[in-house]
Amino acid sequence: MSSVQITVPKEYGYVLLTATSTFLLSLWHAVRVSPYRKAAGIPFPAALALPSDISAASPEKKKAMYLFNCAQRAHYNFIENYNTALPALLIGGLKYPVAASLVGVGWVVCRTAYAVGYTRRDKEGGKGRSVGAPFWLFQVGLYWMAGSLGYSLLMG
Repeated sequence: MSSVQITVPKEYGYVLLTATSTFLLSLWHAVRVSPYRKAAGIPFPAALALPSDISAASPEKKKAMYLFNCAQRAHYNFIENYNTALPALLIGGLKYPVAASLVGVGWVVCRTAYAVGYTRRDKEGGKGRSVGAPFWLFQVGLYWMAGSLGYSLLMG
């Protein structure tokens, strides 16, 4: 069995700063849901406004409940994707520190646009989130970089 030595390049600092921005984005998502919860009148520990609650609400409260559900769903979608995007950034950044950092920043910007778009009052059905949908391209780029490192270690 042979061994491989990994040298962390100085530019990996960019990767770590980008990773830190994802921590702040995660916190922002969590804090962002609170005003929507309050406006909708949804008590803890309820994760979403139920259809039965929405149908029994006034038109104004229905909209508030809908927006709360959208904010929650944007947060959930972030969490669903974060658990693979962050490790891919950290792994891929060992081989491609500057590229991984730039792609990671693109991911952060798109994830922010996704959340803001999802809660637009003028976009029904969460259609506003499409403005942030390019996060998928950035996320796949991070996956590719991580896989490329693994491949190069095995072939090197």
